[in-house]
Amino acid sequence: MPTLTTLRKAVLISLYGSAALAAFSPAAMAQSNDPAATEGPVQTVSVVGSRRVASSSTDTMVPVDIIPISKVAEQGGQFDLAQSLQYISPSFNSTRQTGADGADLIDSAALRGLGSDQTLVLVNGKRRHTTALVNLFGARNRGNTGTDMNAIPLLAIKNVQVLRDGAAAQYGSDAIAGVIDIELKKSLGCEAVAGYSQYSEGDGKNYMTSAYCGIALGDKGTLAITGEYLDRGRSNRADSDSMRIIGDTKSKNKTLYVNGDYATSGTGKLYFTAGAQTRDASSAAFGRGGIGSDDIPSRNSAAMYPDGFVPFINGKIDDQYATIGHRSQIGEWHADFSQTYGYNKMRYDISNTLNASIANLDLMNGGKGISASHYDAGGFSFQQLTSNADFSRYYDTVMRGMNVAFGAEYRSEEYKIMAGEPGSYNDADGVGVGGNAGSQGFPGFQPGDATKAKRHSIAAYGDVELEWTERLKTQAALRYEKFSDFGSTVTGKLAGSYKLAPNVLLRGSASTGFRAPSLQQVYFSSTFTDFIGGVPTDVVLAPNGGTVANAAGIPKLKEEKSTSFTLGTTWTPTQAISVTADLYNIKIKDRIVLSGRFNADNYPDLAARLALLGVGEAQFFVNSIDTRTRGLDLTASHKGELAGNRLNTFVALNLSKTEVTKVKTPASLTGFEDVLLSERERLFIEQGGPRAKATLGFDYITGKLESDLRIIYFGPQTLGTFSGTAEGVPNARYKAKTSADLSFTYSISKNTKLTFGGNNIFNVKPTTQNADETDNGFKYDSVQFGLNGASYFGRLWVKF
Repeated sequence: MPTLTTLRKAVLISLYGSAALAAFSPAAMAQSNDPAATEGPVQTVSVVGSRRVASSSTDTMVPVDIIPISKVAEQGGQFDLAQSLQYISPSFNSTRQTGADGADLIDSAALRGLGSDQTLVLVNGKRRHTTALVNLFGARNRGNTGTDMNAIPLLAIKNVQVLRDGAAAQYGSDAIAGVIDIELKKSLGCEAVAGYSQYSEGDGKNYMTSAYCGIALGDKGTLAITGEYLDRGRSNRADSDSMRIIGDTKSKNKTLYVNGDYATSGTGKLYFTAGAQTRDASSAAFGRGGIGSDDIPSRNSAAMYPDGFVPFINGKIDDQYATIGHRSQIGEWHADFSQTYGYNKMRYDISNTLNASIANLDLMNGGKGISASHYDAGGFSFQQLTSNADFSRYYDTVMRGMNVAFGAEYRSEEYKIMAGEPGSYNDADGVGVGGNAGSQGFPGFQPGDATKAKRHSIAAYGDVELEWTERLKTQAALRYEKFSDFGSTVTGKLAGSYKLAPNVLLRGSASTGFRAPSLQQVYFSSTFTDFIGGVPTDVVLAPNGGTVANAAGIPKLKEEKSTSFTLGTTWTPTQAISVTADLYNIKIKDRIVLSGRFNADNYPDLAARLALLGVGEAQFFVNSIDTRTRGLDLTASHKGELAGNRLNTFVALNLSKTEVTKVKTPASLTGFEDVLLSERERLFIEQGGPRAKATLGFDYITGKLESDLRIIYFGPQTLGTFSGTAEGVPNARYKAKTSADLSFTYSISKNTKLTFGGNNIFNVKPTTQNADETDNGFKYDSVQFGLNGASYFGRLWVKF
């Protein structure tokens, strides 16, 4: 078994964040709840990207960041996982949205500037489901689904492993950019955290309470239970005289997770994980002006909102996850059988709204001109069931050691769209005035949008890791996967490492990958009624393979395919110093994007065909672009002393550049590439996240006081405008910005710590833009740097 010193070295090979570094300091070790954080032998550590279970690896063949979360949960200034990782790992990207409908309610996450559905998320090594939401208008990662990282409470997490390498050959669809594996705790003992934060402008108040308990099940197992309540208040950075609310969404999360295992025999162990979260979230839509304003009067009612109103898009989100499995020895083989269940549902309730057509009909009939002020607008759900059988064996007599693994997977998925109540979408007065039908702010899903779609897939893989000499290691993986709706694919991976010297490692990999089109992309349908030339006409986001998409000649969606190359080195001259550098090149063919709207103004012939179906405007999901992403990941850490006290220092940098290298236009849309993918939409793909991001951190421990300073650099971004450069309007250019976070932790006792501090303490904000040209109609777009300014927080952690 590896010693603790060996484990520290393994973890520090590629590590981000002061929280991660400090978690392995002696002071943190003394206070850690992790049984492995004590001197002496530790248990085997599984590292994502390797199926070897014989021992932990000190030198990984591909870049893997192991980020301990205990300290983040006890002392961090962010209260959810996505934002915590956002300020620790430069290769991790998460943008908190505002003014983007349902995307405001869920923070999607991604790696290396790619799409949120090109990063696979695991929990305890098992696939986690994506959300039912597909990001659409105004959202980063538009056209993508993603995984809700914030459905798991921080206090339940032991560490997060980030594999920064293509891994579809090992784990299947979605692992083009990499894999994030969230390992949950099973340590004994109880602890609790209470936190509060708010922005310096007095809003966005957050209240968080969380408790964890690990209980021994006799001498055969452990049951760990975590409960959390998080109340995030709304913030608003819009001008006081504006009919807008721009900032954080209001959200109340109630979460419960259990995790554990139980020995069934000398070599057998039953393991289980289950979690559920309900989230009541609320985002503000664009405001509607009062009577007599320049706003469209047909969207308001003098009897209801004479001074104007702001509709609220409220989402009721239910998220459920469960895994049960059994690991055992069958002869010399390790066997693992598991069943995983995932479910995500979002239901919209639109409040502080009206259906103007109903109000107008009421007025025509002698009433006051009133409709209901809130509507059930329908919603969607996604369910995933995954069955796995995995086998591995380590041969210590082959060369210097060989690990062989193989397995099979069966996965079934179901996607539903539920229609809203009639008042959320119908046109009651039939007057033919644009924009007055349905609930203002978010028209409901119509019965024609309702769907129930299913598919399944089967997969088989093989994986071999071989240690040829003391210096040379290699890995090869091959995976076959077949989907019921679009066919099969084969992916492969080769990786290796070579020790140039005892403290210098050269590593690299080459792999192919794929991402299956999500059911959300294939079957999402949204229809609302607009009046074109006085004629009521449907505006449709048309499902793939449906009547409208077929009339437009849109081909059937197929998988995205990728090739990925990495080349890097690690340098660990001492146990106190660690440096890594990794170059990467990722090419993706046939990426799925959401097209622009085709109508009579930009494509008359297509519009004429659509008009026969009663459709005035339509847009589609299409496999229409090839991209190339190149970049560099650099990390460096140092553990030392200053004035006789411990000082941990780290720096991490990600440089990434994504380019659209080719636009592939279906034959029916040839000549209309600028509608299929406008410059504005291309820039969202290429620069939806900053091309440079860096973190510099200092963690200083003196006696009972610990101070933590982090400096985060967000590089410049260029985003598109509505008018476009052809009109002489420049693109929206966001200058590079630097944020600083500072906190202090006082150890009241061995089991009690008080932390207070601030994030973005110098109140830096994004570059001001023309509000008429931004996605959300505000002077700042939703960018990773954030638009709320400085915030302050306090946390109390207690161990029982």
